[in-house]
Formats: sequence, C-alpha cells, structure tokens
Amino acid sequence: MTQEEAGPPPTTQTMADLLSEEYTYQRPQRGEIRTGTVMSVSPNEIVVDVGVKREGLVSSRDLERLSDEDLAAISVGDQVPVYVVKPEDQDGNLIVSLYLAEVELDWQKAAEYLENKEIFEGEVSGYNKGGLIVPFGKIRGFVPASQVAGFPRRLSHNEKIARLAQQVGREIIVRVIEVDRRRKRLIMSEQAAQSEWREHQRRKLMDSLVEGQVVHGVVSSLANFGAFVDLGGTDGLIHISELSWQRIKHPREVVQVGDEVDVYVLKLDREQGRIGLSLRRLQPDPWTLVDTKYAIGQRVEGTITNIVDFGAFAHLEDGIEGLIHLSELSDAEISHPSDVVARGDRYLLEVIKVEPERQRIGLSLKRVPPDEQMAWRAAQAPPPVAEPAPQPSAVEAMVEPAPTPEETSPVEDVTPEVASPEPEQPEADQTPPPASETDPDDLLAEASSTLEEATAETGDLQPETIAEEPVA
Repeated sequence: MTQEEAGPPPTTQTMADLLSEEYTYQRPQRGEIRTGTVMSVSPNEIVVDVGVKREGLVSSRDLERLSDEDLAAISVGDQVPVYVVKPEDQDGNLIVSLYLAEVELDWQKAAEYLENKEIFEGEVSGYNKGGLIVPFGKIRGFVPASQVAGFPRRLSHNEKIARLAQQVGREIIVRVIEVDRRRKRLIMSEQAAQSEWREHQRRKLMDSLVEGQVVHGVVSSLANFGAFVDLGGTDGLIHISELSWQRIKHPREVVQVGDEVDVYVLKLDREQGRIGLSLRRLQPDPWTLVDTKYAIGQRVEGTITNIVDFGAFAHLEDGIEGLIHLSELSDAEISHPSDVVARGDRYLLEVIKVEPERQRIGLSLKRVPPDEQMAWRAAQAPPPVAEPAPQPSAVEAMVEPAPTPEETSPVEDVTPEVASPEPEQPEADQTPPPASETDPDDLLAEASSTLEEATAETGDLQPETIAEEPVA
C-alpha cells in the first residue's frame, strides 16, 4: 500500500496544544449571555451548542414562557442568544434559557435608550392605580399618571382609574427616564417624549414632502396672519393671503380649529424647517374668467374695501377687486381718495382696463354721470315701510267722545218702567225732550260717573287689565 492510498497521517496534538486549549477554555458563568446554534427542537426541550464541551439544554418550563410565535420561529441551525441558568446541574448538563436571554437583552436595550435619549413607540397593555403599563420587549415598562401627556390632575380615585382604563390599547410615544435592573424598574415618560417625537416626525416629514404636493392635515391653531395645519408630526402655515381668493380680515372666516383640510405645499425651507401651504391654490382662480366677464366700458357694482394714497380698491366679486385711481374718482381736484369715498361705500363704476394676466382691473367713478349714479342708487334703496296706525289706550277705548251738536240724536230712556199708582198720563207727556235740549256736558259727566263706578267694582286695576277684561 502506497502512502497516497493510506491517506494523510493522523493529526497528533502535543502536550502544549492540550494545555493551550485548557488555558483558553472559558467555563460558562451564571447570568452570562452566549450565542448558540440550535441542534435539535422537540416539544419538551431544545438543544443548543454554545461552544463549550457540553451542549446547553432549554427546559420545557422555559419553553412555556415563550409565545407560540417565538417557538414557531426557532429552527435547527438558527443562531439564538441563551442565558446561562446553571453551568452544571446534578446530571452534568448545562442549563440555558431562551426567555431570560431575551429579557436580559431587553434590559440592555432599555439602558441604551436611556443613554441615547431615544424615543420608543409602544402600546398601552394595562394600567394600575398609579399609571399605565407599556411592554418593552419582554419587560413591563411603567408610565406614571403624572407623565401621561394631557392627563388631568386633581381627579378622584374612581375618576383617575376610569381615565387610565380608557388609555388601554392606544399607541403611545415614550422616552425611558429610569432603568434599575436590580429592582426591575423601567420608568417611561410620554411628556418627555413629546418634543423629541415632534422633531423626529418633522425631519421625517420634511424629507418626504415636495413642493406642489397635496397633503391632508388638521387645522391646529389660528393667528391674525394665518392658520397652522398639523400634517402629522409638524405644522405648516397657510398665510392669510393663501386662504382664499377673496380678501378676508381673519382666518376664522375660512377655517376653524379642528377642520380637516387638503392643502397645497407651496414652499419648503428645509434649513429653517418651515412649510408654506396654500388652500386657495386648490380652488378655481376667478381671474381666469375675468376676460370673459368684464369688458371696457361695462358698468359694474363695487364696494370700497381699502383706501390708499393713490386710489381706492373696490370688491366686484369673490376674489376679484379693481382699482379706482385717484384721477378717476372725481373731476374736481382732491388730495386724498377719502375726500370722495369711504370704506364700505357701494357705487356704480365703469370698467376702463382689464388685465387678467396681471390680475388687474381699472375702474372709474367719475365716468358714471351723477344722474345715472343717483338713479342706480334709488333703485337699490329698499321700499318705504308703512307705519302702523296708533292704537287707542285702554281708557280711551272705554270713553266715547262727546258727540257734536250736528251728530246729537234723541237719547233713549233706558230706565225700566216702574208701576205707579198715579193715573196714566197722556202719551204726549211721555215724549222725551228733544235732542236740542240735552246738554253735551251732562253726557260727558254721566260717562265719567259710569267709569268711576266700574273702577270701584273691579278694584285698583291697571289700564292694561281693564283693557283685557272691560266692564260691561
């Protein structure tokens, strides 16, 4: 047999090699995290090679602490971290844990979050009387109620518990503010994360936006110069001039806080972190139709909206204003437009220039003759309203005016007849005296007496009461 057929000579190790291996061998220590290779998987245990003389065993009790998703993700040949529970049990086995390895790594990760002041996005899984529970991997993080953003103070115990219960299930952004591995304390704060989160979202949003893009947002606040819109982590500004094509005095005339709006990204300043938005750019531009609606010499109605040294601006329709130059206000010489017009005045005007590409319309007041202006103004005036006839008072309604001598008629005697023992008088004697013999002053005195008797019967009533219930 040749040397080639016999194969290579067996490798031999010297005593120095064996001593070197023994010297470099590191005995597993309790609490140590090692990376191992999965050798076998069974329902009762997992065998892991951690690079020592013995293979590590993951017990069934440890497997029960893992979720079904975690177990399903483990396959033979996978590299997994393990936690050394016992370097050697009574049977000489190396006992390791997959669950405790994940917990220990989560504590290390939490410490890194604390050191780097990173933001953690989680979900509220529960609560207790002191605050919210937010899982951080396999660790239970705790957010005290005082660190929950917008959580009201001075609540009763029942009100506080009810408010905390409403938080379960919501997404929450927190920052790690305390890590105590020995006491198993992981404290988080939502309030501390607010500013960092908004800055993170601002940078993220700024990188994704481009000018000319249409985005959705919510009006977060109003100012005299415009409206701020929350785009999902940062605010953009709609200047008051970009809210509407027509002139407005305050943003509240167009939008309110809480309104959902689609806005046009007008300008981006990435260095300053500013976003300019527009609402009117998504609406039809009325100036595109000006050349079809207005012509030179046309009569139009306009309301004075602004007065400047060189003229006055008049509102014609939404988004369209024209200029009445100082020279077109009056034939007489004037020093300022306010000598002729005032803000809010409405006039009949003549169109003298139309430039839609420059968004300009020239108007004239003096070219409308005074008689035509007066006729137009008279046509605009509302019709007069007839005043109602005055109603008589309660006393006047009860007292009839004394008749004039021409209207005086014979007064009938309404006194009931009383039987008399005296002999019946001739019919001529029963005839009442002629009307000419009745004194009008006596009639007025009799009416006054009747009114006094009625007042005495009804008591001290006011005229309004008497008017509602007249005495028969």
